[in-house]
Amino acid sequence: MRRCPITTYIIRRLLQAIPLLIVISMVVFALISLAPGGPMSAFEENPNLTAEDIARLEEQLGLNEPIYKRYLKWAGHIVQGDWGYSNATRRPVLTEIGDRLPNTLQLMITAFIVTLLIALPIGILSALKQYSLFDHVATFFAFVGQAIPVFWFGLILIIVFNVWLNNPVSPSQGFAFSNLWNCGDCKPLMPGGGMAPYGVDDPTLGQRIQHMILPVTMLALYGAGTYTRYMRGQMLEVIHLDYIRTARAKGLSERRVIVRHAIKNAITPVITVMALELPLLFGGALFTETIFSWPGMGRLFYRSAQRVDYPLLMGIVMINAVLIILFNLIADIAYAFLDPRVTYD
Repeated sequence: MRRCPITTYIIRRLLQAIPLLIVISMVVFALISLAPGGPMSAFEENPNLTAEDIARLEEQLGLNEPIYKRYLKWAGHIVQGDWGYSNATRRPVLTEIGDRLPNTLQLMITAFIVTLLIALPIGILSALKQYSLFDHVATFFAFVGQAIPVFWFGLILIIVFNVWLNNPVSPSQGFAFSNLWNCGDCKPLMPGGGMAPYGVDDPTLGQRIQHMILPVTMLALYGAGTYTRYMRGQMLEVIHLDYIRTARAKGLSERRVIVRHAIKNAITPVITVMALELPLLFGGALFTETIFSWPGMGRLFYRSAQRVDYPLLMGIVMINAVLIILFNLIADIAYAFLDPRVTYD
């Protein structure tokens, strides 16, 4: 039986992804292990712990073994579906990630939708009104949105809305009642040796919306600059093509020409860019979540990096690597469906 070209293509890409993931895991594991400080640095500063206590902790965490043995042990557990335990909290890595992922998805998907609602119409109108005042203003703000460092923009939002205006509607910090992030907010060591965070009440929808206003604004305005330029560039390329002139010559209304022909073809490359950025929705926004104390994946990664918590760091990095490879494959497949000129041969 002859195999379908798309099936062969998918199998080939998936097989190519296996050695790529192995190389990524080896490089990341080595970099994390060689980072200064290490997971024992916090314990070494504790005057109540003796050298024997620290040595015992290193043995319990497996940190006294050579780096290659630690990597092989970690890889063996991953193959069996065991992602290990956080060195800092002694909670399962997948549990730590599962606790933060819903918050990240809520923030990032909302910001992504707002970004598209702002950027796509502005990009289309900017192309249709090329060199007009609207086009110049839109292009200026698109460049400004791309040029401003995202962390600086977040700090400016906090200063304006919460310092100058003393705005109570959109708090500058994450859930005020969320104390998952401070070791001082943890319970004493459990019998098994782990740190258990105090329970956190589920915030209401209204509270979530309040705390999302500033971080969503920050992410949306930053991303809108990129998508506005993409959409404007593609529309300018399409509206001057011959088939658009032919559609107008046939007597079709300008609105139908733009909606049915121009936008449909101009948005194809933009959809590809969207697909490539979808993994970022799962990885979170490090600066945004840190500045606004949003309890998501980005802030989890930041805190894990501070503590050199390599099981948790490896879990986050490998999930992001798998998602990036997967969505690149999905983007390639979707592009062939959207553009009949692309083949899998």
